[in-house]
Amino acid sequence: MALLLAVKRWSCCLWALRRQRWNQVQRFVKCASTIGGHNIGKILIANRGEIACRVMRTAKKMGVKSVAVYSEADRNSMHVAMADEAYCIGPAPSQQSYLASEKIMQVAKASAAQAIHPGYGFLSENTEFAELCKREGIIFIGPPSSAIRDMGIKSTSKAIMSAAGVPVVEGYHGEDQSEECLKEHAKRIGYPVMIKAVRGGGGKGMRIAHSEKEFLDQLESARREAKKSFNDDAMLIEKFVDNPRHVEVQVFGDQHGNAVYLFERDCSVQRRHQKIIEEAPGPGINAEVRKRLGEAAVKAAKAVNYVGAGTVEFIMDPQHNFYFMEMNTRLQVEHPVTEMITGTDLVEWQLRVAAGEKIPLMQEEILLRGHAFEARIYAEDPKNDFMPGAGPLLHLSTPPPDSFTRIETGVRQDKFSPFASSTGRRLNICHTRKLSLLDGENTVEVAVTYNQEGSYNMQIQDETFLISGEIFNEDDSVYLRSSVNGTVCKSKLVILDNTIYLFFPEGSAQVGLPVPKYLSAVSSVGMQSGAVAPMTGTVEKVFVKAGDKVQTGDPLMVMIAMKMEHTIRAPKAGVVKKVNFQEGAQANRHAPLVEFMDEEAETK
Repeated sequence: MALLLAVKRWSCCLWALRRQRWNQVQRFVKCASTIGGHNIGKILIANRGEIACRVMRTAKKMGVKSVAVYSEADRNSMHVAMADEAYCIGPAPSQQSYLASEKIMQVAKASAAQAIHPGYGFLSENTEFAELCKREGIIFIGPPSSAIRDMGIKSTSKAIMSAAGVPVVEGYHGEDQSEECLKEHAKRIGYPVMIKAVRGGGGKGMRIAHSEKEFLDQLESARREAKKSFNDDAMLIEKFVDNPRHVEVQVFGDQHGNAVYLFERDCSVQRRHQKIIEEAPGPGINAEVRKRLGEAAVKAAKAVNYVGAGTVEFIMDPQHNFYFMEMNTRLQVEHPVTEMITGTDLVEWQLRVAAGEKIPLMQEEILLRGHAFEARIYAEDPKNDFMPGAGPLLHLSTPPPDSFTRIETGVRQDKFSPFASSTGRRLNICHTRKLSLLDGENTVEVAVTYNQEGSYNMQIQDETFLISGEIFNEDDSVYLRSSVNGTVCKSKLVILDNTIYLFFPEGSAQVGLPVPKYLSAVSSVGMQSGAVAPMTGTVEKVFVKAGDKVQTGDPLMVMIAMKMEHTIRAPKAGVVKKVNFQEGAQANRHAPLVEFMDEEAETK
């Protein structure tokens, strides 16, 4: 009997798998300039970078032309090169380019695009932009504006979810936004509490208050960030779940009232409320909990008549009880792990459903196979407390993609090596050059003699080494093949500023040039005489002015970069001599923000 049940179960799985494959074949046969009942032969991607490239790949596969928009700073970006057409929409600030709805609509009309894919971020969850597309007769590849509005306001979404039978976490979502009211509700709920912006997502406007003493400071910080990000500083208060897991469910709806779930992703590995590792399916989640999660997410989607790709986010305690947090009304960065375990193309689903087709697969046809991880690469400095490292991309090297490895990117590596043309050869003489190099913190004196046959004699202290080799390009990377006293090795070579990095199977090494004394002296003076920027970013708030007396640790400024707010504090007690940056200004890393008077001037 058990054998019969097993055979029957496997037969059902094989039937569903064949059905899924057959549906995929049918869809590819139908792929042309017409999708569904609408003529979608060209789409505009109102975004940049990784997601723009991702959408373009699927569009090309489906025979749909793509239109890129770009700011002046992105003129040479990958998504511009990949597109069939590309249009400049303004200067680098996003408010004047990627967030300029009217400019993007003008490009859509000029290029005769029938639909707009918003990607993620920028206008993807903008109710007004979705409504603008509807008024102009352009298909918005996303949910209806009503769903974006209802799910974009956390207090409204939680009320809708509670009415729909979706479990929600205890909290305050009321209209009274006075500090006294919010503080009283936080005390009633019990610390620690989560302070969240009513609008938006992505970790913006979110703070944790562990005690009543720090509540008002965290509230002010969250409000300030929310006002800048969403132009709305309304807050809600929720109970902070100890030792939580962040588990979210991929849902999909169509215009015919159908909705399905494509299983869950665990996004608990985070830093500063930003996801780092995503995993699908969630580890340790059994079939019964998985089914309850999926069905709750579908309830959430149907409660707002959802259409297209969306994500319902839950917080889960150690006992696998879960509570609704929010719904992201767009495709998410982590959607590839869901595609990998379900064998689907969610961007293709988006285009087909936006054109009026039904969801390509019903719930019983969606199979879970395998396990997938996504690791995000952030532009941060690990040597500086992982501060945001904005600026030009100097080096990037990724593993080659294959059936088990997927690379999602919108940037490319620099191929030129400044060392490729360097030489020390001299005619008829043996030239010796003395170098001072840095091995970590240690300075090493090296004497290099260039031999006529192209080799080198390198003397370090009392030892001499015979060295030869070459620098060459391979697979879009730069390599050094060297022979040291007859032992040959191959290393990947990366040169950044004054430092050479070598990567080889046994590990890595780096060699640098010492900073000249006059430069290090200038640097140390700047560090001691005031406060400097720990990262490249925007000055959000300034607390001091010339003549103010400050104590060690007093807040001087607030800077924002890559969704992170950082308070700049006084490195010592003193008197402010000059504030070099005002609110809204951009400051580069190590720029002097606030100068202090010298001690002699203070005592006079």
